[in-house]
Amino acid sequence: MAKPVLLTVDDDPEVLRAVARDLRRRYADRYRVLSAASGLAALDLLKKIEQRNEPVALFLVDHRMPQMNGVEFLTRVKPLYPDAKRVLLTAYADTDAAIRAINDVKLHHYLLKPWDPPEQGLYPVLDDLLDDWMASYRPAFEGVRVLGTRWSPRAYEMREFLARNQVPYQWVDVEAAERDPEVRRLVDSLGSGAQLPVVLFPDGPPLADPTPAEIADRVGLRVRPNTDFYDVVIAGGGPAGLAAAVYGASEGLKTVIVEREAPGGQAGLSASIENYLGFPSGLSGADLARRAVAQARRFGAEILSPQEAVGVRTGQPYRFVKLADGSELSCHVLLIATGVQWRKLDVPGMDRLQGAGVYYGAGSTEALSCKDEDVFIVGGANSAAQAALNFAAYARKVTMLVRGESLTATMSKYLIDEIEKTAKIEVRFGVTVAAVHGETRLESVSIHCSATGSTEGVPACNLFIFIGAEPRTEWLDGFVERDSRGFILTGPDLMHNGERPKGWSLGRDPGLLETNVPGVFAVGDVRHGSVKRVASSVGEGSIAIQFVHQYLSKV
Repeated sequence: MAKPVLLTVDDDPEVLRAVARDLRRRYADRYRVLSAASGLAALDLLKKIEQRNEPVALFLVDHRMPQMNGVEFLTRVKPLYPDAKRVLLTAYADTDAAIRAINDVKLHHYLLKPWDPPEQGLYPVLDDLLDDWMASYRPAFEGVRVLGTRWSPRAYEMREFLARNQVPYQWVDVEAAERDPEVRRLVDSLGSGAQLPVVLFPDGPPLADPTPAEIADRVGLRVRPNTDFYDVVIAGGGPAGLAAAVYGASEGLKTVIVEREAPGGQAGLSASIENYLGFPSGLSGADLARRAVAQARRFGAEILSPQEAVGVRTGQPYRFVKLADGSELSCHVLLIATGVQWRKLDVPGMDRLQGAGVYYGAGSTEALSCKDEDVFIVGGANSAAQAALNFAAYARKVTMLVRGESLTATMSKYLIDEIEKTAKIEVRFGVTVAAVHGETRLESVSIHCSATGSTEGVPACNLFIFIGAEPRTEWLDGFVERDSRGFILTGPDLMHNGERPKGWSLGRDPGLLETNVPGVFAVGDVRHGSVKRVASSVGEGSIAIQFVHQYLSKV
């Protein structure tokens, strides 16, 4: 927890040093003592203190200062820090001004110079004031803060990045500045020319409109590997990739995960996974990801995130993986576990409003931002159901827009039962989104009914899309065989009329999870024919390491 600040201000260097010395001698274990040589310098210092979200417990200010005297300074800071204790240092001749300040700025005390010895002239007064302040002190949030507007796509991207990477943060909506003095003070501390969104950190300067990589560097996420060679490079950090990392690292293989966005993959966005073995009450995707990451790191696996594999080549007996930053990793085995991404909804207005009321997927943290609002969810599979149930805990109403005529073919029964029992959720069948409307944010949605052929416009500010998924495997063009949709072919699916794939160099058939390139495996949702369930992906990632050992024993 950050120590509350004691700020002393005096234009006399010797007096300033003496005050700071005496304050540190008594209070350094509980408070952070700062000093400034003028009122203007102190105001600049307070801007940095505000950006770091540090509380101010006490102002100890000399009255006779040029440009801005002590009373004028306290007048300036009182609205900014109304709970801080205000003490004026005065000469005997200025006691009248100090007495007037009791009424003018609600001065809590004034002290005459000199105050020696401090045990008699300083500490008793300050002890009493600080005890009183501490009695009503409520610690502020400590950590990363994202400052912006709710409907900013860039602000949403930053919030989602931090949430998915398990980085605690606080969202500050600048539109609340008109009604919230603390937000107003924070906005003012950034200056009138500040570019939003801004990410504020407990230490160091703020970042204006940063990239995920810049945020990752500041919060300590690893984006660069410890070495350039590994036994196993895992492309993708979803359930399959994390399971492979746990088993590979625990069995002595030097293992690294390269994850484009955040560990947990698409499953990490699930509000609740109810049917995962061993968790009778269910668990969130974020919780599963957190546990898996901790387990993988415990065994020594490295996780690079955000980092992306963008190319691969072979150079016997190694595989070489090119990363987005231009660097390259070499390895004995490449395991592809990049999963899938949400399929895009191709209707008018989507590109303009994505991130400004229209979203693909939804982390559990987004539900709170929709409190007492209407939410529309597109899709009828398990992910859409989990999101609907999560949003229903906060939203006024949740409407599911389902293209089919029922949920039974696409959704687990336990989720259907929960939706039917939830009064806030309405399911509309046989409908699709025809268009979305709005200039800077979503304002309405056009819904087309297939039975009647009619299209109606409804007001909307939140639309979350879960309409199936597709693999992101373009980076593997010409390297491994894929089906017509881009999913990677493995094992028996590579055999054509009993013949091994073209270019296959080994005297055996490809293994169950092996691609047409020896030493390159694919697991989880990215693999052709895989069962699109979290438990299945975890299972494939786990057993893949057995095939990796078999491969390594023969090379």
